Amino acid sequence: MSQGILGFKYEEEQHDTGMTGLAGLPVYLDLMKAMCLPELIGSRLQVKQRGWTDAQMVSALMLLNIAGGDCVEDLGRVQKDEGFCRILRRVGQWGLKRSERREQERRWRKEQKRSVPSPSSVFRYLSIFHDREQEKKRVLGKAFIPVPNEHLRGLAKVNQGMAAFMQKRNPQKTATLDQDATLVETCKRDALFSYQGFKSYQPLNTWWAEQQVVLHTEFRDGNVPAGYEQLRVLKESLTLLPDGVEQVRLRSDTAGYQHSLLRYCEQGKDRRFGRIEFAVGADVTPEFKKAVSTEVSQRDWQPIYREFDGKRIQTNQEWAEVCFIPNAIGHRLDAPVYRYLAIREPLGSLELPGMPQQEFPFPTVQVDLQRYKLFSLVTNMDWNGERLIHWHRERCGKSEEAHSVMKGDFAGGQLPSGDFGENAAWWWIMILAMNLNTIMKRQVLGGSWVSRRMKAIRYSLITIPGRIVERSRSLTIRLTKGHPAFALYIEARRRIMALAPVYG
Repeated sequence: MSQGILGFKYEEEQHDTGMTGLAGLPVYLDLMKAMCLPELIGSRLQVKQRGWTDAQMVSALMLLNIAGGDCVEDLGRVQKDEGFCRILRRVGQWGLKRSERREQERRWRKEQKRSVPSPSSVFRYLSIFHDREQEKKRVLGKAFIPVPNEHLRGLAKVNQGMAAFMQKRNPQKTATLDQDATLVETCKRDALFSYQGFKSYQPLNTWWAEQQVVLHTEFRDGNVPAGYEQLRVLKESLTLLPDGVEQVRLRSDTAGYQHSLLRYCEQGKDRRFGRIEFAVGADVTPEFKKAVSTEVSQRDWQPIYREFDGKRIQTNQEWAEVCFIPNAIGHRLDAPVYRYLAIREPLGSLELPGMPQQEFPFPTVQVDLQRYKLFSLVTNMDWNGERLIHWHRERCGKSEEAHSVMKGDFAGGQLPSGDFGENAAWWWIMILAMNLNTIMKRQVLGGSWVSRRMKAIRYSLITIPGRIVERSRSLTIRLTKGHPAFALYIEARRRIMALAPVYG
């Protein structure tokens, strides 16, 4: 009987063939070993339980993210990839002494038949990151951030070690930190409603622009404002910066417009970095609009240009410096003085006399017959205004793009549980996977690969068919003749060996 319209059919192999659909994924195993990531995970986490080690559990979930899985059950598909599982079994015992292999086997109550953790074991593992005592402290209608237990803090320390690896091989003296929150929509019963009107969680992320990695993340409920306790998060992020960083700059949207945060940066209260330069979106208050109308003349407005094809093209936006001191700090003699910039953009229609003014969902200012959309920026930097505006907008280009990658390219958009701590651990492991992929792109693949999204990387690097051949205690991954990925794998592994010569 025909299986379909066209003249082909599907049959299942009767025996294991050693085939894999993930021939590129072992390159990530190579990189993880070069980074000593299994040892790093084992030393920083130390979650006590039988069976799978911390390194095996976290590594499996990181590889699941990289391969394109977005839920715990997708580990079942990895387990069905007989060729890749054969590689995992060999890699798991690489470099171990006989006594160490026996100790690894003794962790199991019965013979181990799996190469990756089962979904049930993953859920048991993630449950250890959930603190039920913290949940009892919640107050209905109030923003609350559970204090992370030692295991969640351990994941942050693993990420710190990965950032140190990048810094050692790509030293940066300046760390530009972009702080921003993102909404992760969910249907979980215990999730809370966000300001957008749907149930969600709202992690606050700190992006290190020079290294293109997430330095810190704090998983939060959807009802927690983006700027809530942002100063504390900044302080925690600063402690994670590796050696060699000498200067820190901060960028944030209007959620970061908090005078306690700005004062901390300006007055140099951080013991390690001293004064922190910043550019933060400021609230367009009635007082600020009045200052723009009375203190700024038409000749003070300067055009904003953009670069296109090597040419400077004038946009319809203009900027001007504004002499403005907000009421919140105006009464203090020791209050720092910041620079305020106004950015205006003309709206399409003119305001004719006698006609009712149109209402807009954003701040506007009226100048003669023209109405403008109005933005504000506060800073303690002495850069030219246009340069500062473009620099601040780079935050939107990269850190907010990273949010799309977290939720779309990786498994951050599909949370596994109704328990807060389990979801927080899942989110942290996704961050580790994303940062690992950044290291692969920037320090191994290089060139045009740096800007590629996971869709292109999976198509060209990871999901390549191959056959696993074991002979004379050696293991070989064979690709089809002439496949372009072959040369890519060889060069990538050569560069990985250069990152960690001890494994050569």
